[in-house]
Amino acid sequence: MRETILSVGIDIGTSTTQLIFSNITIENMASNFTVPRIVIVDKEVIYRSNIAFTPIIENNKIDQSLIQRFVEEEYRKAGIRKEDTQTGAVIITGETARKENAEEVLNALSGFAGEFVVATAGPDLESIIAAKGAGISEYSADNSATVVNLDIGGGTSNLAVLHRGEVIDTGCLDIGGRLIKVHRTNKTIEYISPKIQQMIEQKGWNIQVGQQATEALLQPVVDEMVQLLKQSVGVQEKSAFYETIITHKGLKDHKQITHISFTGGVADAFYHGAAGDVFIYGDIGIMLGQALAKSKLAELFTIVKPKETIRATVVGAGSHTTEISGSTIFYTDTIFPIKNIPVLKLTSAEEQIDESMIATAIKEKVTWFESEGDRQNIAVSLQGKKNAKFQEVQTIAAGIAKGMEESIQAGYPLIVIVENDMAKALGQALQSLVGKHHNIVCIDSIQVENGDYIDIGHPVAEGSVLPVVIKTLVFH
Repeated sequence: MRETILSVGIDIGTSTTQLIFSNITIENMASNFTVPRIVIVDKEVIYRSNIAFTPIIENNKIDQSLIQRFVEEEYRKAGIRKEDTQTGAVIITGETARKENAEEVLNALSGFAGEFVVATAGPDLESIIAAKGAGISEYSADNSATVVNLDIGGGTSNLAVLHRGEVIDTGCLDIGGRLIKVHRTNKTIEYISPKIQQMIEQKGWNIQVGQQATEALLQPVVDEMVQLLKQSVGVQEKSAFYETIITHKGLKDHKQITHISFTGGVADAFYHGAAGDVFIYGDIGIMLGQALAKSKLAELFTIVKPKETIRATVVGAGSHTTEISGSTIFYTDTIFPIKNIPVLKLTSAEEQIDESMIATAIKEKVTWFESEGDRQNIAVSLQGKKNAKFQEVQTIAAGIAKGMEESIQAGYPLIVIVENDMAKALGQALQSLVGKHHNIVCIDSIQVENGDYIDIGHPVAEGSVLPVVIKTLVFH
């Protein structure tokens, strides 16, 4: 069995907005005599949109109508209808994620971009999918290398450390090419971000909005950005300003990092240089890329050239966000797609085979997801047991049913995510407790954490698996 799923990726960044379509191929890798094992075997980008400047209007808002028109036009050019897409991601990244109408724009685009398209934002997720979209995870695995990827866009630098293909750490700094904006025609400084303004004042530099921008004037700011990026990857002692420039967290100290790569718009200037007007894009992105290329980072690490630079995030969003559930799963098929469900994960101590302990833990944690007394639908996550005995499955089911009693009575679907392979038996046990008319989704082979959200799409592979996207929503 082999099946192809059409995926869309839309990235609304600080500087640019773009879209891609990908074909994701899934295949049953098991023999005829074993349980199906469905895996993603191929991902191919089939259409790349134009790269448009992200439209920002007054009052710090994204121009939703222009974004919407851009997406519609690119669908038309690709010859694809929005109802044809089966999975994917809409991602607002960098400083754009902090605009006051960011979530509103995401919700609007989610409808325009297809039935099962997710809306996500957050520096950790962006760091990961940029590294994957650029092919750095593959490089790290193929070369048994520890690589740090710096995805430098208009507003932020998203960092990901990959060891033998696996992401082991992420971080984010408020460093990017559009933190100082320059008028493209008269070359005056139009905008300086608050943190960069703070840096300028601390250093005593005479740089202000309205001044004529020159390379000589802005070079000290760019050089200081390079120093902070060097500090972020552990090759230079951290300055007092380093903590200020961190978006939410920096990298841990990774002595084993041997390789470095760059993605995002600034990366093109790093790898290819630029001739002529350095302010051609109305910012300092070209200057930052050139300064990084001249820095000692190239001497301290082996430079890796990614498969994608400015398109790394959108390629990752379109072809690296979907996971496939296990094949021994249980679900009622009238409720898909399911979107934006927060995860309640039990600790290993809480999920001991004790009905009362499981129920109590769930009831206590459910209150995390209440707003002004209103309950919302949640997904219960647990590790589960390998080769669980019949009675153990029954006990776990009883604990979940009792813990989720109020949600079940409110008519919410019962959604359970298990890491180990026991979803079918657990789903059947839950159905016998809550009744065959109550909607249940019980899936396995998926690992999530508290704070994650999940989307679950329509069944694929002849109904044997479900496409799942795990998201971290972080709106600043």
